Formats: sequence, C-alpha cells, structure tokens
Amino acid sequence: MAMTMTEKLLARACGLDSVKPGDVISPEPELVIMHDGYVETAHKQLSDIGYRRITNAERVMIITDHNTIQTTPRSIEQSRANRRIAAEWKVGHFFDVGRGGHGHIYPMEAGLVKPGMFLFAYDMHCTNFGAVGALALRAGPDVPMVLATGSMWTVVPETLRVELRGRFAPGVLARDLGFRLSADLSSGRHGLEFDHRIVEFGGDAVEAMPLAERIALCNTLTEIGVSGVIFPPLSPTGAPADDSWVRSDDDARFESRLALDLGDLEPQVALPGRPDNAVPVGQAAGRPVDHAYLGSCGSGMFEDFALAADIVRGRKIADRVRLFVVPGTVEIARRMAEQGISQVFLDAGAILLPAGCGPCAGGVGAPLGPGEVSISTAATNGVGRMGSKEAECYLGSPATVAASALAGRIVDPRSWADASRAEPDPALVH
Repeated sequence: MAMTMTEKLLARACGLDSVKPGDVISPEPELVIMHDGYVETAHKQLSDIGYRRITNAERVMIITDHNTIQTTPRSIEQSRANRRIAAEWKVGHFFDVGRGGHGHIYPMEAGLVKPGMFLFAYDMHCTNFGAVGALALRAGPDVPMVLATGSMWTVVPETLRVELRGRFAPGVLARDLGFRLSADLSSGRHGLEFDHRIVEFGGDAVEAMPLAERIALCNTLTEIGVSGVIFPPLSPTGAPADDSWVRSDDDARFESRLALDLGDLEPQVALPGRPDNAVPVGQAAGRPVDHAYLGSCGSGMFEDFALAADIVRGRKIADRVRLFVVPGTVEIARRMAEQGISQVFLDAGAILLPAGCGPCAGGVGAPLGPGEVSISTAATNGVGRMGSKEAECYLGSPATVAASALAGRIVDPRSWADASRAEPDPALVH
C-alpha cells in the first residue's frame, strides 16, 4: 500500500504494515518532550492519581528554555522543582538552563531527533522536527497520558503536499514564505483544507533548502492549526540523510496539492494579532519601533544570526530601539562568539540573552510595556504575547528585524542587505 511520509512514520510507530487517514491509532513515540513550564503540572496530575513513576522514562526529555532568566521567587522554585522531578522520574534527558537551549532546536542539534522518528511533545512548535524528516505531534495537556501509558490515541491526518520551485529573490527569506503561505491558506485564497492536516514540502527547491530555512517554514505554519509539517529526510548536520524509506511513495495519495514559485515572493510582515496577518513589508513600512528581537524556535539558528549580523555590521541600532539577540542553543551561542557574530551585535548596541525562547516565552525576558511596538522573529504575536496587552507585536524575517532595528522603524530589508554597504535606498526605507 502506497503511503505518505506521515503515514509511514505512524505505521512504524504502531508496529503496523500500513495506516490511512482517519484511522485511530496509539503510536509509541521514540521521544517525549516537555518544556520547563509544564513539568510541575504534569507531575501533580500524575501524583494525584497515584503515579510515582512514568513509562519509558529513558525516552523522556525535559528542557529549560522558557524560564532561563529566573528573576522571581516563583521562577526559582519552579526550576528547583523541575530538577527534583527529573531525578524522581529518572528521565533519560534533562537539560537545565545553560545545558542545551531551545527545546524545538536543541534535540536536532544533539542528534536526539533524527529522520524517520516519531515523537510527542507538549508544545505545538514541535512541528520544527519535521525539518529533518521526523514527525512530531503535539500532546498538549494530554502529555501526562503519554507519560503514564507510553502513548495516546491519535487520528491519522490527511496530508497537503506543497511543491516549491525556483529561488528566493535577494532579501527574501523562508520566514517570508511562511507568513505568506499561512495568510493565503487561512484566508481561503487557495481553497484548500489545512487544519488538523500535515503539510508536506517537496519539489526541486526543497532538495537544496538548508536546515535553518526548513525550520522557519515548519515553525511559522504551526500557528494556523496544522497538525504538523514535514520535509524529506535531512541529517541535523545538513547532509542528505540515507533514510529513503521515509519519503512519500511516488503513488502516495495526498488530499490536496499546491505548487509555489519562490521567485514570486517579496518580504512580508505579520501585523499584530496573528502570524497569518501577513502583508508585504511596504504596507507596514514607517511604523516606529521600540523593541526588536532576533531568535525563537522559528529563527534561532546560527544562519539566522549570521545573516542579520551582515546587515548590522558596522552600524548602530537606532537610539529609540532595544534589540535583543537570543541564540537557539548554547552551541549556537558558542559559534556566534567564536566567529565574531556576537561582537557585531554588541558593537551595534544589541543585548545578548541566554539560549532559549527569550521574549517569545510570554515576555519572561525583555518584555514590552504599554504602547510599545516590537518587530521580531518570534513564533507568534498574539495580544500580550511579549508583555503588555497594550503593546503591538509585528513579525518579520531576521533580515527585516535587523534592518528595522537600525532604522528605528519597520523597513524593507532589501536595500539594507546590499553587500556594497551603501546607504539604504530611501525609496525602500520610507
């Protein structure tokens, strides 16, 4: 029976020869991931019904990425409790602050998530793992069931296949495609169902797409309600993986298909409220900003910072702006320091924060005040996401955020990224 990538991975996780959309299954994950903000809740729920240990503890990961800057008595106590619970449960993988990084990036870097794997995670942005050809589904508040029993019931989803061709124009990045595709799907422009579906990317452009760009696409689409996102297998080092069995069969059935030309795209900005409130950057250009942020699970890879640093190098952040830089992992932070990228940001007046979620974690670090405006690469931009409910959160690519931090207002990044280092084109800066 011909199957899609998703169907193959779910069938393997169930020990079945095949599955099809609509089947109700109980797949066994190779890894279960929880971030630091939910550990105490899961522990209490299980303790209240008599559980003192968890199933397959060696396959469980707890990672501190939200509460990396512990500034209150409650945050300190939460971190202590997480360490105690990890030891009590004998979890196989515990990475406290300073030991790993972002829970949606570090597991790939560490080789704990590989092509062909199936896993459950508490947080919805586990879709990132589709970048290497793994399938991750959000368990959310049902993760205690997985911890207790080793699985949970799951409906095999339909798959939307998106074929990518062509190349991005200069100044256009994968986050721009993510914002545009999210907007077009959620608005019904393509007339395709997407909620509770898997979005599978393929096509000539995908075969040459590096891991950082894949992650950006996996991450951005999460916010419109897809079940997951997946790409053909790729090793975390960027080398093509040899897991050919993971790929969709040539005659696999997809619920729907969509073809896109990357060359047709221009830089996008997501207006406050939702990541799918995307418009061409020119429609938001000129809006003054107080706060800028590079990082998050969508744009926290080394390549994202290197690209932004190329724009910032030799320039100064606008006086009215505070720019926060948050590496995705401790290893990425080390590479940034070794290659002088961190110094570029420091020289420009930026502020470096510990590896992890940064301001995207509900404004735990570097929050926004009432009336302030932010432009960032955060995963989402709902009301109050990064602090005050009276603040405005715009989203853009690393290039757009870097250029806007320099200008003190939202700008088109294409002139600022000019390798000639000439002054920006006033026609694009507004």
